[in-house]
Amino acid sequence: MNLFAFDEYFLAQGYSSIAGIDEAGRGCLAGPVVAACVSFRDNVFIEGIKDSKELTAEQRESLFDQIISNAFVGIGIIDVELIDRINILEATRLAMIKAYKNLGRKVELLLIDALSLPELKISQRAITKGDQKSASIASASIIAKVTRDRIMKNYHEKYCQYGFERNKGYATKEHLQALKKFGPCPIHRKSFSPVRELMLF
Repeated sequence: MNLFAFDEYFLAQGYSSIAGIDEAGRGCLAGPVVAACVSFRDNVFIEGIKDSKELTAEQRESLFDQIISNAFVGIGIIDVELIDRINILEATRLAMIKAYKNLGRKVELLLIDALSLPELKISQRAITKGDQKSASIASASIIAKVTRDRIMKNYHEKYCQYGFERNKGYATKEHLQALKKFGPCPIHRKSFSPVRELMLF
């Protein structure tokens, strides 16, 4: 499926410019939630763009560089403290809004993976499984994923006992075992189960 054709459909409806928004890390037990907003320059086609979850780490890194070179890109990062204070859904929305505001380009239409952002007074479409349909959203998922993975690798240097370099903060068996053994560290989301339960002891 040509994901660029999906985006071109909206351009054919009269929108002069569009952008896609997606996030990474919403379901993690540790680390920030990261959103990205991508708006391609005119007549760009990049081979191999798809949902970041369907790509290898090496493919994501390669595509990351190609997207940066051929598109306007904005990134929004919300840290653990704010996630715990306002909840992960609102933190995700806020990360997406920040990503759009950091785009550096005004667009007429936002294509957003599954969510809507009523705070932004701009035409938008919430698209279910958008990262599997839209090149702009899929590209945003790649940018967000690579950015967040790099952040978690840096955290691994400081909190190596949790295996963040491998699990990126997701609830893998290794991560859960380390969490039970060592307890939460400062980048764990204390409002998330099972971290919340461990905080009681």
